[in-house]
Order: sequence, then C-alpha cells, then structure tokens
Amino acid sequence: MTAAIRSIIVDDEEHACITLRYALSKFPEWSVVAELKNAATAREYLAQHTVDVVFLDIQMPKESGLELARSLLNHDKPPLIIFVTAYNAHAIDAFDLHALDYLLKPFSSDRFAKTLSRATEMLSLIRPPAYGQAMAACLATGLRPAYLQQVIVRSVGEMESIMLSEVNWVGAAGNYVELHLDKRVVLHRVAISKLEEYLDPRQFIRVHRGFIVRADQPAHLQALGNGGYQLRLRSGAEVPVSKNYVDAVRQLLLGPG
Repeated sequence: MTAAIRSIIVDDEEHACITLRYALSKFPEWSVVAELKNAATAREYLAQHTVDVVFLDIQMPKESGLELARSLLNHDKPPLIIFVTAYNAHAIDAFDLHALDYLLKPFSSDRFAKTLSRATEMLSLIRPPAYGQAMAACLATGLRPAYLQQVIVRSVGEMESIMLSEVNWVGAAGNYVELHLDKRVVLHRVAISKLEEYLDPRQFIRVHRGFIVRADQPAHLQALGNGGYQLRLRSGAEVPVSKNYVDAVRQLLLGPG
C-alpha cells in the first residue's frame, strides 16, 4: 500500500482551511496532518515534523506565506509548496509568472485535481537538493524564473495554461494583453511591458510599443508611405513596426551571418 502524502494547510482563514480539507478528503492517498493559522506556528511545526506538501496562503497577518517559503529553503529536503491566493491583482500578476504551482481561491475541482496530480508526480521522483535550489532561485527574484514557458490565464471559475510556444504574437490592450494563437485570441491580465520582462528575447521580439511577435513569425517587412512599417507574420496577421525596432526586425529577417 502506498504511503499517504502528508500535507499541512497554512491559512489564517477558517473557511479556506475547511475548503482545502474537504477537497483533499476526496483523494484517499492524501492526508492533512495539521492546519496552522500563521507562518510562525507553521515554522515551529515543520521544525519538528516532516511533511510532503504545504498548502500555503500568501497574505497572512505579521508574516506572509512568501517569507515562510523562503525560510523553508534552509531545510535539507524542503516540502513541496503549493501557494494558495485569493483574487488579488498584485498576487495574480506575480503568480502567473513563475514555475511553482498555485491555487486561486475559489478553485474548481478539475484545477485542484490537476494540482494534486502534478504534485504526486513530483513526489514520486527522487528529489535531490536541486529542488530546493530551484525554489530558492525562484523566490529570490520574487517568484520569477529566468524566462516563461507558459502563462496561466484565468476567467470566471476557470484557469488555463497557455504555452508560449503556441503564441504567434502579443498585442497590448490596456492593463491586459491579447495572446494570439493559431485559431483564437486569449485575453490575459498583465501589462505588455511587464510580460516582456519574462519573455526569452531569443524567442520573442518587441516590434512596437504595443506589439511583441514570436521570433519565427516575421515573413515580410513593408515600408509604408507615412514613414511607418508593416510586418506580415507567417500566421497571416499583420502588425505595425515602429522605427525604434525596425533594424532588429530586418536583422531577424536576414538571419544569422
């Protein structure tokens, strides 16, 4: 018989603890060994007990979940952290842009099942200190990895993972961006300038203050009569190119050498 996955819940809100405990009760291989109301008591508990997973709230009195997560990095075998956050624009922007998993309150049963599946897969591996090192690197930069591979897009009651390799181009839309895929457009809440910080410059190129394209998409650059430029993409879309970026686009079209 497979040993139960030992987890703790760290959240100052009683109803959030109840929700998580109830959700976990549907998965017999998982167990909740403690429910703790703040980072200090959680730290004390973890100093004396070994657990596999910590469901960790972000905004708590006195000390945030992020601060607790940083302190757990001193453990030889840090537990897997699953961040749990409410509808907070600042937190959502941060957690959309990192590799660790998280749950958004309120979460759907499907989303929760996927989170547990991902955690189970990770725990089934022999986790060397590299896990702690990767977690440390992520937290040291405010939960920011070197470059994004995907973004988590949320709508009412739903969340979706969008692989950036499937995004042909990005257009600014106020505090949002439009992610243009082959057959649809997905609206994602993040400013285009912020998103650009997390995009690999080898894979994406800024062509205009309001447009970013994937580096393998440019097909034809045309000068316009008004002094501007228009770029046709392999997907068939056309986007403007500003003078500040036209040289970079030309170099991309010419290729190496």
